[in-house]
Amino acid sequence: MADSLLEFGTLAESFLNYCAIERGLSLNTVSAYRRDLHKFQEFIHDLPVRDINPSTVMDFESSVRLAGLSSASINRIDSTLRMFFKHVALENEVVNPTLEIVSARTARRLPKALRIDQVIALIEASHHEGEPITIRDRAIIELLYSSGARVSELIDLNTADITTGASDEGVITALKLRGKGSKERIVPLGSFATAAIDDYLVRVRPGLALKISGNNPALFLNTRGGRLTRQSAWNIVLKAAKNAGIAQKVSPHVFRHSYATHLLDGGADIRVVQELLGHASVTTTQIYTLITIDKIRESYATAHPRA
Repeated sequence: MADSLLEFGTLAESFLNYCAIERGLSLNTVSAYRRDLHKFQEFIHDLPVRDINPSTVMDFESSVRLAGLSSASINRIDSTLRMFFKHVALENEVVNPTLEIVSARTARRLPKALRIDQVIALIEASHHEGEPITIRDRAIIELLYSSGARVSELIDLNTADITTGASDEGVITALKLRGKGSKERIVPLGSFATAAIDDYLVRVRPGLALKISGNNPALFLNTRGGRLTRQSAWNIVLKAAKNAGIAQKVSPHVFRHSYATHLLDGGADIRVVQELLGHASVTTTQIYTLITIDKIRESYATAHPRA
């Protein structure tokens, strides 16, 4: 292959296209890979890809460590480079310089879940009488906690993604979520979330939808009638947390952590929780079992005289 085609920038774009098109990775994931590769390209300048060796990669890792990046960020960059050079080695006749490097593993931080009373306080603080748009905000927070949806999955929802069906137990409401890699999963919606969404669909969404021409399929609309953005969803959660007087760091993702933790605390099977969260491996879901174990350890350390 011509050397011009082995330039780092050209290979990086090829890898990113592969991730987006063939692997179907999300825009956020591809953007993160792009930032990591850009950092590395700035470090190597015009060094030919064939001349990149393990020392080059380790020198780069030392430079970002000296720049003050956290171990988690460095490990993420390291993972990006490993995937990139593995892809390059398979597609081109070059040696993978990351094969000889042992990655530094860091202990995973346990996700921070809200207590049930904090979740309820957030939901109640999100709605204000006399402010119709906050009916939408309450529906968003109810849905996040009821479904374990990621914020990207939330803003991608369309009205057609909510379905109802009859069963021996009564009417069941389900939600279709599009997760990482465009994988779809169906999750049940609780009665509180269903009621909050119905309230929003009847009382608020029709008025928002009239603000733009055409039929917008999005479930959650902004005040201009367009699809709600990721940033707007964040702001809704942050505002509710502030109004509820919750001091700990709160984000849309904390509802996903709380959803999984409360399900496991309530006795749900870990394989069921894995399916509900859309995790490819149960190993990812098992991090939530450690939260329960950590609570048990704290109780033991407090109560046992020789703990």
